[in-house]
Amino acid sequence: MPKTMSFSFFVLLLLFLSGVSSSKPKHNAKYYHKSCPNLERIMQDVVTTKQINSPTTAADTLCLFVHDCMVDGCDASVLISSNAFNTTKRDAEINLSLLGDAFDLVIRAKTSLELNCPGVVSYTDILAMATRDLITMVNSPYYEVQMGRKDGLISQASRVEGNLPIVNMTIDQLIAFFAAKGFNI
Repeated sequence: MPKTMSFSFFVLLLLFLSGVSSSKPKHNAKYYHKSCPNLERIMQDVVTTKQINSPTTAADTLCLFVHDCMVDGCDASVLISSNAFNTTKRDAEINLSLLGDAFDLVIRAKTSLELNCPGVVSYTDILAMATRDLITMVNSPYYEVQMGRKDGLISQASRVEGNLPIVNMTIDQLIAFFAAKGFNI
């Protein structure tokens, strides 16, 4: 990774993580403690296997998480597929660059969790946990994920434009962009 790209990625990550811990009071790290006691182990197994088999999974998943959270909040609505009546966030032009490894990871994790605790863990929390676990695996700081988010049911490509940073933004533009979203350094 070139130095400027590496630095930009680090700044973006720090800006993003500064806002991850805020949540509504009903959210907490032990949200699934009783309803899905093996959640952490299952997620760790799926995430580790995927990262070992496809080393770009961590970066792909972080991008997917950011693209989800920056538009209408962290609700996994970026995972919803388009149909004849609606073009979803997943198919917005800027999201076409999101790579399949991240989507595949979420589907694999959801499948494993459904076999152990059907109908319990949201896609939103799976994506948040997977992102945390993956960036921790590649030597970024660990942070606690506040669980209990519900999956979004509405996803519209028209809501994406202007809500995601673009690749040619300068550091100052990125800082201003994230500041407008409520993040700080």
